[in-house]
Amino acid sequence: MKAMEEKILREGQILPGEILKVGSFLNQQIDTEFLREMAEEIATLFKDCGATKILTVEASGIAIATAAGLAMNIPVLFAKKHKTSNVDGEILSAPVHSYTHGTDYNIVVSKSYLSPGDKVLMVDDFLASGNAFMGLLGLINGAGATCVGACAAIEKRFQGGGDMLRKMGIRLESLAIISAFEGNSVVFDSI
Repeated sequence: MKAMEEKILREGQILPGEILKVGSFLNQQIDTEFLREMAEEIATLFKDCGATKILTVEASGIAIATAAGLAMNIPVLFAKKHKTSNVDGEILSAPVHSYTHGTDYNIVVSKSYLSPGDKVLMVDDFLASGNAFMGLLGLINGAGATCVGACAAIEKRFQGGGDMLRKMGIRLESLAIISAFEGNSVVFDSI
């Protein structure tokens, strides 16, 4: 998605530790018109995948997943990073390591929200080493549901997560793929 690359070049900031800050439009402050464009692109890319549900991880993935759910007219489920008192009954759980926050946590969803008949599209804001997507895949598999694809707004290809998912046979579409950071410059890639 050329518009995503242009937005990153205009508004993104490279921080130490190979972190790309896009808080001005994607994961703190949200450019709602651009969010609509992203959602339409996701809906177009996955129009024939048969998804019955979108799954993401709280918190930064919720906006893009919800917008995609609206565009595709399917429900959205987000995995919480911690089991809270309002997540009751049987749960599905999977470990995830957050590269950005440098911490481990167990993502959880109520088992009643993810069932064997679901065809699930995973959507998140970033794909780096693939930990969040692997956690989501663990929830999908734990429910006996089917993963029909994955979409990342921004993939940092040089961290290997996207290639890992592709090797597993998961259909992955990323709205922008970054192959490297060179100084303060972002180098984009295409597959």
